[in-house]
Amino acid sequence: MTFTATQYEQLDQWIDTHFDEQIAFLSELVKVPTDTPPGNNAPHALRTAQLLEQFGMHAQQIPIPKEVVQEAGLESITNLIVRREYGAGPTIALNAHGDVVPPGEGWTHDPYGAEIVDGVMYGRATAVSKCDFSTFTFAVRALESLNAKLKGNVELHFTYDEEFGGELGPGWLLSHKLTQPDLMIAAGFSYQVITAHNGCLQLEVTVHGQMAHAAIPDSGVDALQGALPVLQKLYEQNKHYKEITSSVEGITHPYLNIGKIDAGTNTNVIPGKVVFKLDRRMIPEEDPTQVEETLRALITKTVDEYNRPLASNKHIRVEIKRILLARSMRPLGANAPLVHAIQKHAKTILHEDIPALGTPLYTDVRLYTEHGIPGVIYGAGPRTVLESHAKRADERLNLNDLRAATKIIARTLADLLST
Repeated sequence: MTFTATQYEQLDQWIDTHFDEQIAFLSELVKVPTDTPPGNNAPHALRTAQLLEQFGMHAQQIPIPKEVVQEAGLESITNLIVRREYGAGPTIALNAHGDVVPPGEGWTHDPYGAEIVDGVMYGRATAVSKCDFSTFTFAVRALESLNAKLKGNVELHFTYDEEFGGELGPGWLLSHKLTQPDLMIAAGFSYQVITAHNGCLQLEVTVHGQMAHAAIPDSGVDALQGALPVLQKLYEQNKHYKEITSSVEGITHPYLNIGKIDAGTNTNVIPGKVVFKLDRRMIPEEDPTQVEETLRALITKTVDEYNRPLASNKHIRVEIKRILLARSMRPLGANAPLVHAIQKHAKTILHEDIPALGTPLYTDVRLYTEHGIPGVIYGAGPRTVLESHAKRADERLNLNDLRAATKIIARTLADLLST
């Protein structure tokens, strides 16, 4: 069967009628903190499962073994799969992550209050991406309200490891063969369909010296002074990266950032150890193995050059540890039905053409595409990350975008499950 204009309108009407209920559902999700780190996220999964049961939607709870979670630097993870089976046909997964970075400073609204002001909800994860727990849940409910004969199935994948790379989120579900969808849509924003994204390599670099009293600095080896040329060389790479361009619209060039530095024990002590963490974004055309080898070689060479003129007892020593490798998401041609359906219905609901392009972010979607599952990124949100205040103070979601995205996802599912 093919859905009629009347049936699409019925989907829209159901969503409008139940929109207050949808907002209340999202509010409850925002009010349960999921700061990662520390990453104690099982309580949020339990609360989500309880709320879903009220809609007659049973969530399979998949706890990750405690020792595995702790080894990854987190406290608890329970992933959820909601399976809605309608008949023979493709299985479409809808994935959103519940873990978020800590709120940080500068908020003018309670980060876990889900306060609504002038049609905008404020709170951590309102835009990325607890909003799409709501989008996807209510899109499925709207679809089921029509009691139409459908060909295929839908799975909701609500996971809790995106901030640390996703290997214990979708990565766990896929590697343990708990799911094998044919297509997937992941949480995103309403005014673009994302078909590709950057990769990310994160390294932890430890520079070892020797602590000493600041009054007798020559009795030690200043690790911070030794780390400075390494940091300088790394930042200089950004000049070269600008010369490497991507052919994917929406993605420009690679870049590198030092996001965290820990050094020393007190102001009157020569620091004996410096630990910094770098983040290297990779465009889809780059080879992650080559990128990592090049960075390791650059750091090692810089340390060798620093040590060369010094006496052996004044040498610094360096250790390099990979803490994350998130590969780029490359477009898979089989995602065309997803792209076309979303663009068609977005034009109807938003009254504008929305582009299909890449993003410099990295996401869990790459884990699906690495398993050969075509996917795109689409959900409730503004035009840019900056507008959403994601990972900043006063993260917010325009509720009109939530309503629109829910309608577009519901209509898209109707198309994909009726052909």
